[in-house]
Amino acid sequence: MPYLKEIREASTRIAPFIHNTPVLTNSSLNKLTDCELYFKCENFQRSGSFKIRGATNSVLQLSSQQLDRGIVTASSGNHGAALSMAASRMGVSPKVVMPKNTPLVKVNNVRRNGGKIIWCEPNQASRDNSIKDILKETNSVLVHPYNNMHIIVGQGTVTIELLEECKDLDIIVSPVSGGGLLSGTLCSAKKINEKIKVYGAEPIEADDAYRSILKGEIQTNDTTNTICDGLRAQIGTMTFPIIKDHVDGIFTIKEEEIIYSMRLIWETMKIIVEPSCAITLAAVIKEKNIFKGKKVGLILSGGNVDLDNLPW
Repeated sequence: MPYLKEIREASTRIAPFIHNTPVLTNSSLNKLTDCELYFKCENFQRSGSFKIRGATNSVLQLSSQQLDRGIVTASSGNHGAALSMAASRMGVSPKVVMPKNTPLVKVNNVRRNGGKIIWCEPNQASRDNSIKDILKETNSVLVHPYNNMHIIVGQGTVTIELLEECKDLDIIVSPVSGGGLLSGTLCSAKKINEKIKVYGAEPIEADDAYRSILKGEIQTNDTTNTICDGLRAQIGTMTFPIIKDHVDGIFTIKEEEIIYSMRLIWETMKIIVEPSCAITLAAVIKEKNIFKGKKVGLILSGGNVDLDNLPW
């Protein structure tokens, strides 16, 4: 588990290249949930998601020799776009392995930021095999979207900012997929305030993190048929031990609950969020008794939405 000092150093390192995103509140949603909600708006972040934090922290620590070899990653969209932006600043156009069912908005975001897309089938095995083939052929440097300590440390800077602005939070809720954001959140939150509770939220259709915690070892998903295209990855071997040892629980959320919460944020807060981050509000609504009367930080992880295929 990274030291808080490392996360604070990363916060300073990446500060010139990211936004310190705002924390918003909404009285209507407070009334609905019977608690105080504080939304950390990473949907306003550069590249459209929190992923720019870890990607920037990783790229800035590569040597010139490593950059010359090239960079490769796998992504359902947001990490690929973020890494493309971060690497392009260093004169590198990364190869991004992406599932064929990635929303067009995220495909365009990768291309706009200078990434070169290599298509794969929408499953973990195809992603992994494509990466292995590229590494074998090119000797590129792999910047993994979550099994990378520089990524985890970078994602932990979200919570550094959140707790600087909202010092007396009782609970933080983060989406979870590969686990980079949730493990980074845990590393920051639990070391700043050991009493704070941190929960993960994931789709019931891709609930490997929840089942892995129950079993005490990593479980896989047979299918990932969820609207949350950013939450279809397999929990990582590096992130799982941090989450297993420190998370206070993981909530699994139905598709209709995610869509309802996404629309609720659009309508009440007048901001664009993607399903993968609306899941945090869905968790609060679903588990209302846990959050009642508490001050709750929700990480809105991204806002890259395919506007031609909205779920309502």
